[in-house]
Amino acid sequence: MNILIKTTLSKNYREVHRGFDLKLFKALKPPLIALEVKRFDGCKKGDEVHLEIGLGPLKQKWVSLITENIENENECTFVDIGHILPPPLKDWKHTHRILKINEQTCEIHDDIHFSSGNKLLDLFLYPALYAQFAFRIPVYKKFFK
Repeated sequence: MNILIKTTLSKNYREVHRGFDLKLFKALKPPLIALEVKRFDGCKKGDEVHLEIGLGPLKQKWVSLITENIENENECTFVDIGHILPPPLKDWKHTHRILKINEQTCEIHDDIHFSSGNKLLDLFLYPALYAQFAFRIPVYKKFFK
């Protein structure tokens, strides 16, 4: 199943791309979810992100690998693939695209593909995951103002 969230910012796309660091990552933490960053290498191919996430006393590991990054005159993009995921997730691919609109405007696309292996469960998970990524819109706008 796919989720696509778009955020338009009045900033140069390369400046926004440089801002994708640990500080932004922590600011993007969804509400109501505990998040501990165990490792954050960055957003380049070969980098890893290790998390411990949870609700209340339940803690789960999440490990993502950055498998691709592109930087050119039109966009900066990186892709993280879930390597170790909390149940019920079985597959996770998050493509982060920062597209140049003009010299001082860009658009961030959070393009997420996820699967639990069960289409009915995916439909159930969709609203919660969508809300978590829609939460990023005001965070991005505040962070990059």
